[in-house]
Amino acid sequence: MRFQRTASGTVYEVHGPDDGDPVVLIHGLGLCRALWNDHVAAFARHRVITYDLYGHGDSAPPPRVADLALYADQIVEVLADLDIERAAIVGFSIGGMINRRLVLDHPERVSSLVILNSPHDRGAEGQAAVEARAATVRDQGAMSTMDAALVRWFTPGHLDVHPEHEALVRQWRNDADPEGYAQATWALAHGVRELIAPPTPIACPTLVLTCENDSGSTPAMTHAIATEIPGAETIVIERLQHLGLIEQPDLFTAPIIDFLARQTS
Repeated sequence: MRFQRTASGTVYEVHGPDDGDPVVLIHGLGLCRALWNDHVAAFARHRVITYDLYGHGDSAPPPRVADLALYADQIVEVLADLDIERAAIVGFSIGGMINRRLVLDHPERVSSLVILNSPHDRGAEGQAAVEARAATVRDQGAMSTMDAALVRWFTPGHLDVHPEHEALVRQWRNDADPEGYAQATWALAHGVRELIAPPTPIACPTLVLTCENDSGSTPAMTHAIATEIPGAETIVIERLQHLGLIEQPDLFTAPIIDFLARQTS
């Protein structure tokens, strides 16, 4: 494992063999690259890159006003830093918006796409609610929406048994740069508009996955994303909510690795 930093201040780690097929893992809003700690070992045959979004973890704040294009360009910089031409891009939540923006802006950089628990057309009421949360973060700070988020993210009773998971996500959000987090929250809220039925459809192998009870990235949204990407596959994991990949990592890594293997076979 090697820790590195790009010229713009993005901190990233590289795991696995140098000759493995490259895979980039993108964490979600208010989290950091450590989200993937329980997943990386399963990608033993791959060259896995984990990194922190601008304003998250150890990375620098956004170099300009943040939008999905900025975060997509951040990945391009990381790939260039490693002399990697193309990679499979796995994105969770806002990460699944960023990797869609990346393949639309830089299709030559993406070999395949995995979109995890990521939003799509929310409808007018849902969109207004998400934008209201972004406004609350701007006015009252990153932790103002934390308690409500925990209810949406974890299955009932999980945090009673695993309080360390609550401690982790609280710490990750608390560590985020306040302005960088506020800008990322708005990108999550507003940026989905630019991904709905893009003029040029995504044209690479794609897996779209969510959880049965993810209220912000619903099964209906997952199927809607897939209908806009020719040949896309969909998976809905039973019972879990938004952060199911923390509760049961294997339910996510296994289908992702199977999907990636079929792209290179």
